[in-house]
Amino acid sequence: MRYDFGGEEYQLNLIDTPGHVDFTYEVSRSLAACEGAILLVDATQGVQAQTVANAFLAMEARLEIIPVVNKIDSPLARVDEVIEEMVNSLAVKAEEVLQVSAKTGAGCEALLERVIRGVPPPKGRLDSPLRALIFDSVYDEYRAVVVYTRVVDGVLRPGEEIRMMGTGNVFQIEEVGKFRPKMAPVKSLEMGEVGYVVAGIKNIRDVKIGDTVAPKLIPAGLQALPGYREPLPMVFCGFYPTNDSDFKTLKQSIERLSLNDSSFTFQPETSEALGFGFRCGFLGLLHLEIVQERLERDEGVEVIQTAPNVTYEVMYNELGETKTKRVDNPADLPEEHEILEMREPISRVAIIVPKDSVGPIMALCMERRGVYVKTEYISPTRAMLTYDIPFAEIVFDFYDKMKSLTRGYGTMDYHILGYKAATLVRLDILVAGDPVDALSTIVHKEQAELKGRRMITVLRREIPRHLFEIPLQASIGKRIVARETIRALAKNVTAKCYGGDISRKRKLWEKQKEGKKKMKNVGRVEIPQKAFMAVLTADRE
Repeated sequence: MRYDFGGEEYQLNLIDTPGHVDFTYEVSRSLAACEGAILLVDATQGVQAQTVANAFLAMEARLEIIPVVNKIDSPLARVDEVIEEMVNSLAVKAEEVLQVSAKTGAGCEALLERVIRGVPPPKGRLDSPLRALIFDSVYDEYRAVVVYTRVVDGVLRPGEEIRMMGTGNVFQIEEVGKFRPKMAPVKSLEMGEVGYVVAGIKNIRDVKIGDTVAPKLIPAGLQALPGYREPLPMVFCGFYPTNDSDFKTLKQSIERLSLNDSSFTFQPETSEALGFGFRCGFLGLLHLEIVQERLERDEGVEVIQTAPNVTYEVMYNELGETKTKRVDNPADLPEEHEILEMREPISRVAIIVPKDSVGPIMALCMERRGVYVKTEYISPTRAMLTYDIPFAEIVFDFYDKMKSLTRGYGTMDYHILGYKAATLVRLDILVAGDPVDALSTIVHKEQAELKGRRMITVLRREIPRHLFEIPLQASIGKRIVARETIRALAKNVTAKCYGGDISRKRKLWEKQKEGKKKMKNVGRVEIPQKAFMAVLTADRE
């Protein structure tokens, strides 16, 4: 964007970042490409948990922060109260907070003036060797990989050959351009400018986010720019097609999605109950829901999703040697007698809630094995509670219950602190004596019986009756902790016997009993798709 101020023309580049906790990684990438940040707070909603987390990220990146309250034109705006919250939770001065309305345009000129006066210009040299930071990339069907970059030193021009310092790959630039906001080709991208580069990159895996673009012949002593750590998927689940014939379509759809989302990982897996599918990794539950929605809506593929699992660390004994590995699938756990210790990820959770919801939220956190850290009041009516809670306890339905208890006014943010030893076990569900791998989960030992009973109760309701009796069992290793039975379909085989000797009826009953016994040995239990979905939503119900 070009903006005239004081008789001079300025070039401004704005990156809008997501606010949700799952995409903190995206925010950190954008902050590395900027000199300043507009910290935008909704005048009707106030400071939210993610606002605090992202503000601290900007402070750690040493950016110039401009605090702004938006939507001051709304009849529900609480401007003075929200400014007080910002002062208490974000350590800003009340007189520095700008009041704007993006809808009416009020205060926008003052905001742009503050950006020009307050945010420092880019540091770098035009005559130095090329160094550019890759902060994102997308896949275009016609132009292959399009790299989003911020030029730190030097100039990028079409026709030049560049080298990715992290991977060593060499490409020739075909086109450079800027976002206005649509892509517009330009003759060059100079020091301090943000834009895109098309260089005939066929595979998105050839581009690493956070890599440094340099000349093909790298000058001696040229240092790579500080990049980013690789995003680690924290939530894993299986995606399976509803029909086996749709597997190829699902594979192509997942591959297309992964081209534009480097933090989404997948690998093929097989389940006895569900057939061929993929084990997928996500940054969080919202990320999972977005990918599933895109598969179903954009790609037209219906999928069965298995229960989400987090990553655990397992210390185990193998041939007398102690080893440690990360496990994201219950099926990958070593045998129970080999496990020495299991560790689960612990998250530091910050929840901002109305004052009258503090009690119910504290009860919810304690129920989820949370450890209290502190309470801070950011205004007379709102408090921020901080707890350390096992990540597995918040990843499934914690957010929904928190929203319900606060009537929609609560917000939360979390980050992973590390791993801590816990008494964990693998809970298996057996249908007619056979384990259903898609329903296996890793749970805390104290909750295993309750969770197992809940799962088989739902299955008993959802699996249709067969011609033979079906036992449903929840087990930990060899020990059965819960059982339900689906009764066999009863057919009155003596309905046509009118009178006569009782031995005739007994003969028919014995024949029926033999038939059911044989069916029990050779019959196969069909578990419908809705049964898997019902088990997944059992906790929410």
